[in-house]
Amino acid sequence: MAKRGMDFKSKEVVNITDGKRLGFVQDVCADLETGKITSIIVPGGNKILNMFTNENDIVINWEKIKCIGEDIILVEI
Repeated sequence: MAKRGMDFKSKEVVNITDGKRLGFVQDVCADLETGKITSIIVPGGNKILNMFTNENDIVINWEKIKCIGEDIILVEI
């Protein structure tokens, strides 16, 4: 699963546990020493009301990512 951070930006994230659509990847976190992606971030809640805060964002660790497709990332959280 060698991917670049920008490859994730247009992908929707779906939780396979309950089938819920979590949203689109907003950002990725990486280990600066290894260059490996450690987690992806999906905005949580209503971004119109919380435009300037990220306290509701969903951080999904790399280990929770089960499958990465062309349009969708399947996670188990």
